[in-house]
Amino acid sequence: MTLSALSPVISTEAISTEREASLLASVPAGLLINGQWREASDGGTFDVHDPATGEVLATLASATSGDAVAALDAADAVQASWARTAPRVRSEILRRAFDLVTERAEDFALLMTLEMGKPLAEARGEVAYGAEFLRWFSEEAVRDYGRYLTSPEGKNKILVQHKPVGPCLLITPWNFPLAMATRKVAPAVAAGCTTVLKPAKLTPLTAQYFAQTMLDAGLPAGVLNVVSSSNASGISGPLLKDSRLRKVSFTGSTPVGKRLMADAAQNVLRTSMELGGNAPFIVFEDADLDAAVEGAMAAKMRNMGEACTAANRFLVHESVAQDFTRKFAAAMGALATGRGTEVSTQVGPLIDSGARDDVHALVSAAVDAGATAIVGGAPMEGPGYFYQPTVLADVPNDAAILGQEIFGPVAPVTTFATEDDAIRLANASEYGLASYLYSKDFNRLLRVAEQIEFGMVGFNAGVISNAAAPFGGVKQSGLGREGGTEGIAEYTTTQYIGLADPYAG
Repeated sequence: MTLSALSPVISTEAISTEREASLLASVPAGLLINGQWREASDGGTFDVHDPATGEVLATLASATSGDAVAALDAADAVQASWARTAPRVRSEILRRAFDLVTERAEDFALLMTLEMGKPLAEARGEVAYGAEFLRWFSEEAVRDYGRYLTSPEGKNKILVQHKPVGPCLLITPWNFPLAMATRKVAPAVAAGCTTVLKPAKLTPLTAQYFAQTMLDAGLPAGVLNVVSSSNASGISGPLLKDSRLRKVSFTGSTPVGKRLMADAAQNVLRTSMELGGNAPFIVFEDADLDAAVEGAMAAKMRNMGEACTAANRFLVHESVAQDFTRKFAAAMGALATGRGTEVSTQVGPLIDSGARDDVHALVSAAVDAGATAIVGGAPMEGPGYFYQPTVLADVPNDAAILGQEIFGPVAPVTTFATEDDAIRLANASEYGLASYLYSKDFNRLLRVAEQIEFGMVGFNAGVISNAAAPFGGVKQSGLGREGGTEGIAEYTTTQYIGLADPYAG
């Protein structure tokens, strides 16, 4: 099966229902095991819904535990041969995949908009971002350096090499259907690992389409296997108990990540965990407020706020809080909400009714505790799972909305008086993924960055994710890094060989 680019030219018109149907019909509906798309072993299926309407988009095969083991069988069978494949060969496959994803950008963007809800403009941005992991790791595949040196006492030689860790289970979330798949699959392929990919049941279509694109790029059968399923534990459970699996990489909630880590411990698996976030957005008194508002919009509203890096707490110096909040609320209130396929849409729906209910519960509790909704503050009527872009002022420091990941278009604003207060408030979280600082004082930025407990810091920038940078957090935001030179290291083991001194004797 070969996929073609159905609409390589970006259109400024709304997408037709015929275009949507044609694309959806081209997406593989089965499980990818050993290079073949096939039905679930028990014939089971599950539906994928459009969050803007609630209607069914597609029906996919739902993998069973037996299917998951069959996928691992396929990955294990080709692990040795794939590990021996020349780095340049792996590199060129990834580069071809980058080219194909780029050619099919409009298809990928529309699929993400349909199944996840984000506006097409944002979906196109994710295609560019997600494709870049394929290009980046195509380059890293041939630069996974070891080293050769003399031992300090001069009696031996030290040889260090990196080897593929082995078959990997990759579990991706629903909010970035393409980028989370490429961010895991690309370094695994580059390092010489085989994989079993489990996409989120809410947004599996993009991953299915991506997997076929990898096959079209020349990836051998069995290197990438895909087991979409409505039963996540039915997939992860038997694989984590199987001694042939050597690594699990997961992006999702902290509670689920903890359970996976506990299960992975039984076989002492390598783990990469990108978990929850509670990003502070700190605006100091000397900040350029217009730039800070622009950065706040980017940091908050990317993906409708459904991102682990989304600004979750706006900590603003008391001397500029009123002006910042007024400008921020005006910008949020001007956003156009609607189905992502409509040209005018800037804010799409939340992923499902439960997500919308959870967001509103946090907003309602904050208002009951004394916060004021400057703009928004309620769900939107009609079909789909839409929530008004919202700015809350005067939010008490003990409000639940400041301690939990909101995952929606809601911005709670609170104030601080001193730099030390800002640092204390920023660190008052169990999470430590992304953070954002706005100030004209570079020394202050460096000072604060050294003291706040976050894996990533944005200096006067609202979007900092990049394939060339190490993405990850500290504390209960997880462990390991994705992207950058660090990304491929997560899929390798280090082997040391001690050599007798060739000059001895």
